[in-house]
Amino acid sequence: MSDDKPTTVFLVDDDAGVRDGLQWLLESAGLHVQAYPSAVEFLENFDPTRPGCLVLDVRMPGLSGLELQQILTTRQCGIPIIIITGHGDVPMCVRAFESGAFGFLEKPMDRQRLLDHVLRAIERDRQNREQEAQQTDLAPLLERLTAREREVVDLLVTGKTMKQIAAQLGISIPTCSKHRSRSLDKLEVENDVELVRLMLTGRP
Repeated sequence: MSDDKPTTVFLVDDDAGVRDGLQWLLESAGLHVQAYPSAVEFLENFDPTRPGCLVLDVRMPGLSGLELQQILTTRQCGIPIIIITGHGDVPMCVRAFESGAFGFLEKPMDRQRLLDHVLRAIERDRQNREQEAQQTDLAPLLERLTAREREVVDLLVTGKTMKQIAAQLGISIPTCSKHRSRSLDKLEVENDVELVRLMLTGRP
């Protein structure tokens, strides 16, 4: 389980001086850091179940930072990525954010700004993992619903009344109410409030 693994700031930069300095800064703030001199070495050792974030240099020999970012995106790895570069330009920044970068910082960096980005990225990762876990727990329950029951549930979550849902789906109000009742039973909740909470948080 990822909960048993330390939250880690993964740092990838081919410049040993920069890498050591950033590692010292992050560790002095109480963060666990794992540093790599190349994108290839990072990929060879990276465990996506470990929570945290990635601080990634752009220009490196071999595999560049943006190329590594694209590989992680292709692998559907959602770790927040903070791009750092000493050669930033607008097209590079746009490309990074279009590929889902959490942040983009130019060297030399303000230390506090970097720390703020890292802490926010770690919190984003925690929220994403919590949401994924909730969705995983909820999936077996949702599989119990028929297609019509799922439509009713989805509309209930938006705040629509039985009358509005029945009209939108082209069914009678009594039929709509039956779908609602069966959905509550299958999802193991007592009422609409618990249903909405379950759908939004994964917990009744």
